[in-house]
Amino acid sequence: MEKGFILWFTGLSGSGKTTITKALEPELKARGCKVEILDGDVVRTNLSKGLGFSQEDRDTNIRRIGFVAHLLSRNGVAVMTAAISPYRAIRDEIRAMEPNFVEVYITAPLEVCEGRDVKGLYAKARAGEIKGFTGIDDPYEEPLNPEIICYTERESVEESVKKVLSKLEELGYI
Repeated sequence: MEKGFILWFTGLSGSGKTTITKALEPELKARGCKVEILDGDVVRTNLSKGLGFSQEDRDTNIRRIGFVAHLLSRNGVAVMTAAISPYRAIRDEIRAMEPNFVEVYITAPLEVCEGRDVKGLYAKARAGEIKGFTGIDDPYEEPLNPEIICYTERESVEESVKKVLSKLEELGYI
C-alpha cells in the first residue's frame, strides 16, 4: 500500500495555494499517487456550510478538513489541503494528529495577494463590508517551522511545484 500523507498548504487569500495544488496534482498522479485536494472554498460550501468566520468557526472548519485529510492519508492517499488556516495552534493540532504531515507555507506580500483577488474580497474587507477578514482585520499567524516555503511573488508556479516535489522525495513520500 502506498504511504499516504498530508500536504497542508497555508497562506493568505490570493497567495497561490489553490493554483499550486492544482499544478501539483498531475505531477503526483504521474508518480503513482492517489490524490485528493481539499480546497477551503469547496469544503466551506459542502462540509462546513453554515459556519461563519469567528475564530471558533474557523477552527471547526480546519478541524473538519484535518479529520477528512487524516482519514484519506491513513488509507494511502496523498491529500493536499488549500485553506487559509490562519491560526498556528489549530494547524499544530492537525500536525499532532497526522504523522505524515507536511506544512507548505505559501507566502506573498499582502499587496500582491490583494492584486490577485478576483473575487474582490480584500476590497470589501477594506471597505468594512466583510468583517474578520484574514490579513486585514483578523490575524494570520505564519508557520514557525514549515517543511516548505513557496514565495509566490518571485517563484513561478513551476518552481514552487518543483520545490514541493523535491521535499516530498527527500522525505520519502514519493
